[in-house]
Amino acid sequence: MRSFGEMLAYMEENGVNLLEAILENEAAELECSTEHVLQGMADRLKTMRRSMDDGARKEMHPKIVELDAPKMRRYRMERDPLSGSISARASEIALSISTCNSSMGRVVAAPTAGSCGMLPGVLFSWEEHRNPEGDLLSEGLTVAAFIGQIIAERATLAGADGGCQAECGAAGAMAAGALVWMEGGSADQVFQAVALTLKSILGLVCDPVAGLVEVPCIKRNGMLVSLAFIAADMALAGIRSVIPADEVVDSLYEVGRSLPPSLRETGRGGVAATSTGKAITAKLRESAPSLEG
Repeated sequence: MRSFGEMLAYMEENGVNLLEAILENEAAELECSTEHVLQGMADRLKTMRRSMDDGARKEMHPKIVELDAPKMRRYRMERDPLSGSISARASEIALSISTCNSSMGRVVAAPTAGSCGMLPGVLFSWEEHRNPEGDLLSEGLTVAAFIGQIIAERATLAGADGGCQAECGAAGAMAAGALVWMEGGSADQVFQAVALTLKSILGLVCDPVAGLVEVPCIKRNGMLVSLAFIAADMALAGIRSVIPADEVVDSLYEVGRSLPPSLRETGRGGVAATSTGKAITAKLRESAPSLEG
């Protein structure tokens, strides 16, 4: 399946909802039961939780940034966050998991390692606020995975091909779609959330300082979780994207192709090319010549 429109047609033809359609297709492709597919998602959620816990520990040692997740946690405990409690908690989780990744910890690429904090940040903060019953979180992750699959099929998930719009953009769209599904939205509303999210992040460059997935990647994960919540709210409110989701994904691909190599994960443009970025790179190369290049 290569489009959201194709999925809507399949649902109508077979009289199934979005989750049922995704599970049917995935089970058929993997030659397993739909229960097995959901269990696989539950297992990935367990790994995400471990990454969340690991990323906040003092033994994590990124090469550039500090441990920021504990700072966000203290702020949440002491203040009423301007962004709202659910968004601030999502940011904390995203920071934690992204830090785990930068410290060579185990994470779930969601859809990539560079954007690994956003989807679990949104899922787990939503879970804490809504206290859902049953397998709703696994269902949300299943919907998110389908969204990521369509983006991968029609465009790309790689920063080296499409900039960070392909990585954090896809993660945000996956998270927004999952939120809409878990909140009881329709398949059309799920896809509206995808379109709204991606349109708002088109052109985002991939500019890692020293080529490491730390600056601006970790804080970018912590910032962009908020986009998923707003996109989901807008879609659930009945706000529609003028441009259909499939066409927005296609435009993401075209925009990615238009980005120069310096803005596609090479560490040679954007904030990586600032005087501070260059100084950090030079210092790291002195201590680790393997970073040369």
